[in-house]
Amino acid sequence: MTQPQIYIFAILGALLVLLMWGRLRFDVVAFTALLLGVLAGVVPPARAFAGFGHPATITVAAVLVLSRVLSQSGAVDPAARALRPLESWRSVHIAGLAGLGAVLSAFMNNVGTLGLLMPVALQSARRLKRPAGLLLMPLSFGTILGGLITMIGTPPNIIIATFRTQVAGEPFTMFDFAPVGLVTAVAGIGFVALVGWRLIPLHGPKDGEPGDLFDIEGYTTELLVPKDSPHIGKTLAELDDGAGELDFVIIDLIRGKKRFPGTLVDKELRAGDILKIEAGAEVLDKVISKFGFEPAHPVGTAEPSVAATDLSLMEAVVKPGSRIDGREVGRLRLFRRRDVALLAVSRRGQGFRGRLKDFRLRAGDVLLLYGPVEQLPDAVAAADCLPLAERDLAFGRRRHAWAAAVIFAAAVATAALGLLPIYITFGLAIVLLVLTGALPAREIYEGIEWPVIVLLGALIPLGGALDATGGTQLIADAVLTLGGTLPAWVILAILMVVTMTLSDLLNNVATAVVMAPIGAKIASGLGVSADPFLMAVAVAASCAFLTPIGHQNNALIMGPGRFRFGDYWPMGLPLEVVVIVVALPMILWVWPL
Repeated sequence: MTQPQIYIFAILGALLVLLMWGRLRFDVVAFTALLLGVLAGVVPPARAFAGFGHPATITVAAVLVLSRVLSQSGAVDPAARALRPLESWRSVHIAGLAGLGAVLSAFMNNVGTLGLLMPVALQSARRLKRPAGLLLMPLSFGTILGGLITMIGTPPNIIIATFRTQVAGEPFTMFDFAPVGLVTAVAGIGFVALVGWRLIPLHGPKDGEPGDLFDIEGYTTELLVPKDSPHIGKTLAELDDGAGELDFVIIDLIRGKKRFPGTLVDKELRAGDILKIEAGAEVLDKVISKFGFEPAHPVGTAEPSVAATDLSLMEAVVKPGSRIDGREVGRLRLFRRRDVALLAVSRRGQGFRGRLKDFRLRAGDVLLLYGPVEQLPDAVAAADCLPLAERDLAFGRRRHAWAAAVIFAAAVATAALGLLPIYITFGLAIVLLVLTGALPAREIYEGIEWPVIVLLGALIPLGGALDATGGTQLIADAVLTLGGTLPAWVILAILMVVTMTLSDLLNNVATAVVMAPIGAKIASGLGVSADPFLMAVAVAASCAFLTPIGHQNNALIMGPGRFRFGDYWPMGLPLEVVVIVVALPMILWVWPL
């Protein structure tokens, strides 16, 4: 092994470990790895930032912008409303929801599709008294499966499509992924709807039992006892007796720097005390109204001049890589500027120890926001979170729905016919959307998930360095040596299993960047076509169903669905087996060796 190979393997090894660790932002880790590659001499300084201008990076950014426009314009709302008649039959309802998610994800960003349909799923779960997780996990998996169908359905497909240019001289086209992806998606959704949903571990209210809006009973908040409170001098026991049927739990009584457990029922209230309580959203609202306590807002405050009737509650979930992911509640200033208060937080329906101001937000946490009705949607959007309610977040844009749909369809058709490169076509579509007013110019960049762009821009040069130093050839030779005399299709299956395992532990973009050149080298060593190996990497890199860290959508449903880290594999593992069993023969048939 040469010195450059040692350097690139060490950098990529540290990158993979840190990504699996998950404590640091993946874009920061990737960018740091890129700079280390430059310092180590394996990435030429002149090529260090070439990944940010790569066609794959530009295409991903454009798809994110277009997805946001389609979502906010309401162009896909009629399809979501069409699910209502299917709700009576559980399997049919799950198949319809996951199927719609798959169809939309074939042409929109996965996360954008989930953000559009998650409120629909949650509202129907409440209306039918079904656990939210029963619909959310199939929806998440359905949106992931739908991304397999087209080149723009998921970033790994875009990466694989552009990488093929280095191998075959031309990229995969828009619908080259469809024969394999469509059959695999249909088989996967069929499994989820008929069998898979029965394997989902559910927590909270059971099927048919009433629950609060999103089955989130564990909101934790802090309430201040004002100086003029009539409850001063009352004990915690008396407070509990006066609660009537309100179901809440006093976790702590905080007095200055001292903390007393809520089990001290004889402890008397004093002015300035802070009660740390746990309750559902609706109960929390009633507690504040009944007892006259004030939210001890760690961040933000509702404008006093706003009438109480103009104030409202909104629930939102923290997206992976959002502006507030990893931030402490007490350090946030984003909501204060919009007169919105972060009233309470919930992590998978469970309480937490310590002060709310010291609580560090993570992807999947659910926030309960309180403030002026017209400010809440803007606050949620500014924080890069997803609202958990069917609300009109795009006032005045519904009239542009048809224009957005037509422009997007024309862009897809132009790219599919090969008239222009897809990144040029989608760039023109964005310009047309701005000119027609469907996309305000100031919001062009708001739809882009910049951490994903930074990750992709940093990993592409590192992937090139792995290939340039002979690292990919080294890995391919090792695989071929271990494979011995195994048939090519068996090695292809092994490649899918390894890629799928990596994707469950890493970001799917990172997996595709690393595994695509390895798959191509293995094909070259076997003396067969690289196309089936690239397709195998594309399918496997996108299918991360075992953990919440493998795909952003899995992380997003963790809080609203009250899932734990180990709740994904009971349905996810057999689904991955289904994907391999169905996709492998389809790949060999459509893209023969």
